[in-house]
Amino acid sequence: MNTLPALTQEEIKFLRKKATQIRIITLEMIGHLGVGHVGGSLSIAEVLSVLYYKVMRIDPNNPKWEGRDRFVLSKGHAGPALYSVLADLGYFPYEWIYTLNKPNTNLPSHCDRLKTPGVDMTAGSLGQGLSAAVGMALAAKIKKSDVKVYALIGDGESQEGQIWEAAMFAAHNKLNNLIAFTDYNKMQIDGYIHEVNNLEPLSDKWSSFNWHTIEVDGHNVEEIYNAIREGLSQEEKPTMIILHTVKGKGAFFSEGKVTSHNMPIKPEELKIALTTLRSEIEGDDAR
Repeated sequence: MNTLPALTQEEIKFLRKKATQIRIITLEMIGHLGVGHVGGSLSIAEVLSVLYYKVMRIDPNNPKWEGRDRFVLSKGHAGPALYSVLADLGYFPYEWIYTLNKPNTNLPSHCDRLKTPGVDMTAGSLGQGLSAAVGMALAAKIKKSDVKVYALIGDGESQEGQIWEAAMFAAHNKLNNLIAFTDYNKMQIDGYIHEVNNLEPLSDKWSSFNWHTIEVDGHNVEEIYNAIREGLSQEEKPTMIILHTVKGKGAFFSEGKVTSHNMPIKPEELKIALTTLRSEIEGDDAR
């Protein structure tokens, strides 16, 4: 049952600000290392903002709390964006962000639940995360728990057969406690989605697998939130929310570029991008 109230204008403003802060921390993290998965990290800032700062039932002081909602980042290369949120919420010391993908780090390039507090599932080969989320949702049903499970998959990842096996199983078991998102930025590591292996009609595919399917602007926090509210009201179906996003959103050197999947960041580029994002926050605060 849907128990989420409508967003106020102040809450919308807050979530937008948090999305910008996620981008800032992500760029600081990858920029300090000098190279990383920029594109797919920056495209998911809004959905992470909505989930972690407004929707999910979590406790940063008790990361393994049994009653928490779960989040599975199936497109694990976007780990820096998730780390940004977890650092901001205090799951681990903020200084850890400067250890991204370095020797003995607790913040590896792809998420590892045994290393990072707040990570609910280790990222394996693309396609596996949704199956893990389905298992979590089924376990919650068996235990008669009200835990909700959220999973985020990539559009290139959606070319994997395992995604559709998980989709079929989730619908068969009527996992209405599962809400998944597709980061549909239309690009993957080696080209445009429609050129490599076209997913269209993507919404119809998910609907045909008996999922409740919604399409939204993936950079509009209010649309994302309202879609989650709608998903939580489903009685017999899992929900897929297709996020129409821009790869590398928010940084001039990466936005809308296929090459941003894993790219170097020059110090001068980082400085300009961070200044621009910080000015956006200042502008919002002034309004």
